[in-house]
Amino acid sequence: MSVTVRAARAEEAEALTELAMRAKASWGYDAAFMAACRAELTVTPERIVAWRVWVAEADGEVAGMVALSLDGGAEVEDFFVEPAFQGRGVGRALMATLVQACRAAGATTLTVDADPNAEGIYTRLGFRTVGHSPSGSIPGRFLPRMEMSL
Repeated sequence: MSVTVRAARAEEAEALTELAMRAKASWGYDAAFMAACRAELTVTPERIVAWRVWVAEADGEVAGMVALSLDGGAEVEDFFVEPAFQGRGVGRALMATLVQACRAAGATTLTVDADPNAEGIYTRLGFRTVGHSPSGSIPGRFLPRMEMSL
C-alpha cells in the first residue's frame, strides 16, 4: 500500500468531518456519545485555513487526516485514520509530516489532548502522558494530555 500525504483543501471539510466521526466511532462509542462529539469533530473550511491540515491518501482513497495549530505552541488538533486503513502506517505517515512541519516552524514540543483509547497509539508515535485535560465535548470526562519533545 502506498501512502501519500498532501495539504487538505477547504472543499474537503465535510468529507473530513465524516472521516473523523467514523474513526472516533471505531472505538465503540454509542450514538449519544458521538452526537455530543460532533461539534468538536467538525472540520470547517475556516479550520482548514487557520490550522495546517494534511490528508493521507492510500490506494487512491482518503485514508486519514491530521491538523496542527501553531497558535501559542504546536498542538495536534485532529488526528484520524479511516477504520479500514487503521494499523497500516497511515497514521505514522501523517504524524511524520506534522512533526516535520513543527520542526520547520521552530517548535520544540508538540502537545495533544488524546482520546483515552488512542493513548497507546500516541505513545508508540513518541508522545508521553504529562497530565489530563477536560473533554471539550463530554462534561466530567478527562483526556490524557500528552507531549512529544521535538
